[in-house]
Amino acid sequence: MSVASSAEAAFQKHYGSAPAGLWAAPGRVNLIGEHTDYNDGFVLPFALPQQTVAAVAPAREPGWTVHSDLADEPVSFGTTAPGDIGGWAAYVAGVVWSLQQAGFDVPPARIALSSDVPLGSGLSSSAALESAVLTALTDLGGFDLPVEKRPGLAQRAENDYVGAPTGILDQSASIRCQEGKALFLDCRSLEVEQIPFDLAAAGLAILIINSNAPHQHVDGEYGARRKSCEEAARVLGVPALRDVPVEGLADALARLDDEVMRRRVRHIVTENQRVLDTVELLRADRVRDIGPLLTASHASMRDDFEITVAQVDVAVEAALAAGAYGARMTGGGFGGCVLALIDADRAEETTAAVVRAYAEKGFTAPTIWPATAAAGARKL
Repeated sequence: MSVASSAEAAFQKHYGSAPAGLWAAPGRVNLIGEHTDYNDGFVLPFALPQQTVAAVAPAREPGWTVHSDLADEPVSFGTTAPGDIGGWAAYVAGVVWSLQQAGFDVPPARIALSSDVPLGSGLSSSAALESAVLTALTDLGGFDLPVEKRPGLAQRAENDYVGAPTGILDQSASIRCQEGKALFLDCRSLEVEQIPFDLAAAGLAILIINSNAPHQHVDGEYGARRKSCEEAARVLGVPALRDVPVEGLADALARLDDEVMRRRVRHIVTENQRVLDTVELLRADRVRDIGPLLTASHASMRDDFEITVAQVDVAVEAALAAGAYGARMTGGGFGGCVLALIDADRAEETTAAVVRAYAEKGFTAPTIWPATAAAGARKL
């Protein structure tokens, strides 16, 4: 059964009627540009075919009720404040709260959720959930809410209601991506450019390797990285690390006393440049040539930002040894997924190489599949 059919069936089961509609939002893979978003920098994600679907209908009574195929019991709530609702339902309550904070009269609703975005994999299942619900409630309420304003509201739900200090990358990708394109996003101006990313035409594929490594200390470590970057920007006298040009990096590093902070800054500044270089190559239809930039990004995350784990490092090394043009961890780090740029006809060979490498290390087997650039949030 498809995710859409599952959501519709769940709505029928729990509410005894058909939904008013189905709204979908995808997970995402970040091709390159990690931890640059909250530094006002550049990112280049694309949306995945895996998605969260919200089956939604207006409710006669005030408040909101939501069922999820990942939970046994529904959650019902009225108008809430941050901290009132916990767990998975906080993402839904956060979207309602964020819309209300922006001045919208959110209609009471019944919601059923179904998803095939892997949880805890760094593919942004939370943003997919937020974006599907936000899109549904926006349509249901008939809100005048331009698409470019929506990611910020979804991000506010995650930052201020759920309490996760994420940047705007995930929500922007889930809402604004287009099929067959990568989303070049300036996280300061929020300007976007849809960059052609037709791998099949080039005889290439992106392999997604879910490391299946357990996430550990993600929130605290993520927050520590963000705090370090913000402190470095303050010391350097710039609004954000995006304002440190790569040609001025050596001078900037010389002004920082802390070695850890220097490494964090080096990653952000060089990663921003790698995004810009990748975009230029894709504009020139030189897809294979982005491989070394992907690999360099991984080395920077491993050595300077220190957010990789053994499983993702092994996956990158095995994919490269099997002939991948480039490979890197994608997502916030400390587990999650790796992407590898490969010749399309070498997917089985690369998969086998990574599985073998995992077995040799005694790791839990990875989950591996090819990815294509899919569409962003929409009504089905």
